[in-house]
Amino acid sequence: MLSSRGRLLRGIGLLARLGLAAVWLISGAIKVADPGQTYLAVQAYDVLPEPLVGVVATAMPLAELVFGALLLFGAATRLTALASAALLVVFIAGVAQSWARGLTIDCGCFGGGGEVEPGETAYPEEIARDIGFLALAVWLSVRPTTPLSVDGWLRRGREASDAVTQPSDEEAARKNESRKDSSGRSGADGEEAASTAVGGQD
Repeated sequence: MLSSRGRLLRGIGLLARLGLAAVWLISGAIKVADPGQTYLAVQAYDVLPEPLVGVVATAMPLAELVFGALLLFGAATRLTALASAALLVVFIAGVAQSWARGLTIDCGCFGGGGEVEPGETAYPEEIARDIGFLALAVWLSVRPTTPLSVDGWLRRGREASDAVTQPSDEEAARKNESRKDSSGRSGADGEEAASTAVGGQD
């Protein structure tokens, strides 16, 4: 039985997993629905050569949707959380460098993006929000075991299979008992005694 602390941690993990899944699914779906705007949002960061802007604008929403689906079902949770953390660090760095360089853009994290008026930037809020999402990813990287997950079902299946293939302590004791000879010694002891007797006769 899980302790109250264990149940609490598992509950937090479930909320973190579903919350981060929702972030990726919503963000990815909005970007896929408007690829032209996504292209402008990536271009506005002014860090990639033009040939790579289109590649990133296409790949990023697809990666977000894949991350979201994996987290939603709790499959490969730790690996997905680590990849999510890496992508969020890239996002935070991108917004921070735009702020430091004096660019006036919207991050385009949930649609939109591109250049905006100087008074319309929200860099501190965008960075704080992404740090919050990063905290969820870090939590799942450290504690990937959550309820209602494919990972958990697969692990329980492996444990059940191991329990079937490995004999219990009682079965092992019965087998050991059956190997004892009439003198009460185990089969290995009996063989050793027989070998000693043969040597003495020589």
